[in-house]
Amino acid sequence: MEHLRPFERRVLAMHSAGTPIDDIAIAFRRSVPHMERVILWLEIPRSGPAPRRKGRAMERRVLALRSAGLEYDEIAHRFRASPGFIRRIEGLGYLRKARELLS
Repeated sequence: MEHLRPFERRVLAMHSAGTPIDDIAIAFRRSVPHMERVILWLEIPRSGPAPRRKGRAMERRVLALRSAGLEYDEIAHRFRASPGFIRRIEGLGYLRKARELLS
């Protein structure tokens, strides 16, 4: 159930508990046919979200700017953030790079 969205988890829990579809539809303010489709779709196997291989865009930009020699204050001004925040983003970027190299 980890790969399900919160809405889907709640619908599935109510349906598994024996709640009539009419009551589920009322609880979520949806039509009965819509809830029937949701329950039907939940039976279709699917994988979860694809794992993120690269760092987030901000992490990549911060790492690139730091490797270009810019100071934390200069980068922070560009992103309208504090220098401490930029340091944390840089650390996360290096952490993701290390994980990528180890996997």
